[in-house]
Amino acid sequence: MRLVKFTHACVRLEDAERRLLIDPDILVTHEHDDHLDLERVIEVSASRPVRLYAPEPVRELAEKGGLAAAVTVVAAGDEFRAGGFQVAAVGGEHAEIYDGLPGCVNLGYVVEGVYHPGDSYFVPRQRVTTLLVPAAAPWGRHRDAIDMTRAIAPERAFPIHDRALSADVGYANFDGWMEFKGATEYRRIPVGDHAVL
Repeated sequence: MRLVKFTHACVRLEDAERRLLIDPDILVTHEHDDHLDLERVIEVSASRPVRLYAPEPVRELAEKGGLAAAVTVVAAGDEFRAGGFQVAAVGGEHAEIYDGLPGCVNLGYVVEGVYHPGDSYFVPRQRVTTLLVPAAAPWGRHRDAIDMTRAIAPERAFPIHDRALSADVGYANFDGWMEFKGATEYRRIPVGDHAVL
């Protein structure tokens, strides 16, 4: 089996004729933009059939784009086949960023030993041989990623959810949360610029 990393949390599993894409389409962990590219799914669906397996809020978003029929709603505990692979949906809740937010559903998927947790550190009961471990997020801590990895004890682990380590996405995400919940005036000082105190 091959694991192809695209960007951020998007990976594809390939095994002979079997192919399965995880976040942003096919298996969708939750409705956040960094895990669901609905515009791209709509674009692809214009040229070929698309099937998504996702929690209910994703179906609700897909309904607005005319794709509700393409979504099979799944929940934690469900087992199903997708892209020729056996899949178990696990977890159920997005990791907390602050004050109980974002408070949305998040499914992890164990696909024949490969575990994609989405935005959580949930430890599944299923045997995991390959862990896709979240590397950076507003809800993330290195300590939690290490604890999850040790608790699961996979044969191997690869980082996902790592685009937040970059200036184009990471800064905006961190700044947005500081502005929203920081309870003070907040502004990023661009490199080489200054602030007047």
